[in-house]
Amino acid sequence: MKSPPLTATSDSNIEKRLAEFIDKFDPANARLIRQCRVELRKLMPAAIELVYDNYNFFVIGYCTTPRASDCIVSIAAAANGVGISFYQGATLADPDRLLQGSGKQNRFIRVPSVKALRSPEVLALINAAIAQTKVPLPPKSAVRTVIQSVSGKQRPRRKPADAT
Repeated sequence: MKSPPLTATSDSNIEKRLAEFIDKFDPANARLIRQCRVELRKLMPAAIELVYDNYNFFVIGYCTTPRASDCIVSIAAAANGVGISFYQGATLADPDRLLQGSGKQNRFIRVPSVKALRSPEVLALINAAIAQTKVPLPPKSAVRTVIQSVSGKQRPRRKPADAT
């Protein structure tokens, strides 16, 4: 069952909940999620962060409005690692063939370290995704994070101890 969006509490409460979600991951993935969040915030300071702690993935979407359909990119994390999802990735030019996936809309890249997110090729993809949005990013504004949903049942956020 989905919980209602958490918007009415203080920013510190939302950050506390967000930290709890991220802390479910092994330390390396948790650190990488936090680093990716910092980098994407720098690139899109006026984007609205929509947070989903769903069954399969933990997701932080960077959107032009509070609607998920206006997402530009998102951090998608599971026990097996972290990726950046491009909501309209199928329409992006990808001369370096970095984008993975074959769906009609979404594409993603795996992010083994924050260095990958800082590469010129990935930054070009992010900038192209920003440029093609139907609703432009608002002018600089205060950071807004909304916890959209939290699933009661979730896949493990850490690999089993015997997995390598």
